[in-house]
Amino acid sequence: MSKQLKQDHFKITPLPKEGGDPYLSGRGAQFNTKNRFLKEQLVREEIEAVDVPIAIGSDEAKVPTQYLEQQVKSIVNKVDSPDLSMMYSMNPYAGCEHGCIYCYARNVHEYWGYSAGLDFESKIIVKMNAPQMLRKFLMNKKYEPTLIMLSGNTDCYQPAEQKYRITRSLLEVCNEFNQPLGIITKNSRILKDKDILQKMAKKRLVSVLVTITSFNEDLRRVMEPRTTIANQRLKIIEELSAAGIHTGVMMGPMIPGLNEHEMQRIMKEAGEAGAKFTAYTFIRLNGAVKFLFHDWLNKNFPDRADKVWHLIEASHNGKVNDSRWGVRMRGEGNIAEMVKQQYKKYGKLYGMNEDRWELDTSIFRRPGEQGKLF
Repeated sequence: MSKQLKQDHFKITPLPKEGGDPYLSGRGAQFNTKNRFLKEQLVREEIEAVDVPIAIGSDEAKVPTQYLEQQVKSIVNKVDSPDLSMMYSMNPYAGCEHGCIYCYARNVHEYWGYSAGLDFESKIIVKMNAPQMLRKFLMNKKYEPTLIMLSGNTDCYQPAEQKYRITRSLLEVCNEFNQPLGIITKNSRILKDKDILQKMAKKRLVSVLVTITSFNEDLRRVMEPRTTIANQRLKIIEELSAAGIHTGVMMGPMIPGLNEHEMQRIMKEAGEAGAKFTAYTFIRLNGAVKFLFHDWLNKNFPDRADKVWHLIEASHNGKVNDSRWGVRMRGEGNIAEMVKQQYKKYGKLYGMNEDRWELDTSIFRRPGEQGKLF
């Protein structure tokens, strides 16, 4: 595998983790990839006449998080993907400070005029009027109640939530309307909202997936640098389950050569903590994520970078990304099939996914129309 990947009009030059320019600890991405929608890009010119992303360098390496407050025209988006059962999703924040290097949502940041790299995890767009937009959406007479997924792209409990509490406000609106909600997170901040989640759970209005990718703290620290540690995520499952909230575990993504061997342990310990259902995805490196992950892999795991990269390619018909419906999130080939069989075997062994459990859409109501079912 080449140590460099060309991206359009400039080269991405991996930096050494030791020596040279500093490695950005606490960040997943180490540079800003090119935004495909922008004609002009800000880069730093080198003596070798190679343009490199501006976010690299001794002084430039200090990348503080910025919260960019915005008023949005809508917050609920219809999901048309055949791979997903949800009908709608909403995300109170664009960009995510967690900095997970594999995150497919990085590419969405380009629509806001930013990079999928460092910008994604350091320039967080805060949708200040999200609760008002949700209320407006639910009040629309044409809306027929169905599941809305909270955190379809970025984590609704990322660090920004501690300051803005927008997710909390969204929960309050959903509880008022009896709007069923699915939540996926890897942050223990969700426990701050256990009170309202309990109220919704009693009405079968909420289901929570807690993502666990690895118990290897050295891997988590660089792969998901600003997330809650795995053992704490088990405590999230335990505490939510004990509170009567329907809780499961998401194992995603499974990455061959890095964490796919941990699937059994994750399912076992999550089940012991109270998880009732499971889900998983197989790694796919879409858009700019390919360049970010390639760079990250060589910096952090130079001894096995080639192996991991080729295993991913072998699972996506010779590429690291596959956009085909039904295949892209599961992969194909021997490695992907092995992960799939592991998932089935251990799910059955640990009693996961045994009960059919559905959120209740029958009690949805709009304020002022009490007693009328939709």
